[in-house]
Formats: sequence, structure tokens, C-alpha cells
Amino acid sequence: MRRVIHAVVRGLAPNAEVAECGDAIQAIRFCQERRPDWVLMDIRLGELNGIEASRQIKNRHPDTSVVIVTNYDDAALRDAAESAGACAYLLKENLTDLRRILST
Repeated sequence: MRRVIHAVVRGLAPNAEVAECGDAIQAIRFCQERRPDWVLMDIRLGELNGIEASRQIKNRHPDTSVVIVTNYDDAALRDAAESAGACAYLLKENLTDLRRILST
């Protein structure tokens, strides 16, 4: 799925740097080092979940926009993602909406 998302983002912004991280801790480190404009984050990511990682990223880098991209269509998770500072919550089955989200 990461390859598909990578290809979608690359198609939307061919000149943008697109990086992949294997887990939430790597994503937090990447954000500290590179200060990306956007982070696409799943929820289930190993020892640290994507919602908590999103909270940490937004606390440290408020200008970074975080989008949760997941298979979990759950109102409580949506609320938790919003509370953590995510600007959008996108189901993987609706990746075509990524264009609209990233262009805002």
C-alpha cells in the first residue's frame, strides 16, 4: 500500500520529495530532521500508533500538515486523529480524495 500511496503522491507533485518511514518513531525522527510540509500517517504502526505520532509531530512542528490514511472507518479514531491535530482522515479505499486534500 505504501508503494501505491507513494505513486499517487508522486503523480500529484512530481517535483516533491517523497519519503517513506517504516514506523511511527521513524516518522517522528524524519520530521525532526527534514521538516516536511505533509505527513501521511497510518494508525497501526508498531510500538507507537499513528495518532500519538501525529500528536507529537504537530506539537513539535505545527506547520506540518498530517493526514491519517487508514483502513479503519471508526468515529472514535476519527475524533482522536482530529484531537491529535490531523487535518484529514482518509480511508485507503478513497485515495482519489488525496488530490483534494493535498491541494488545500
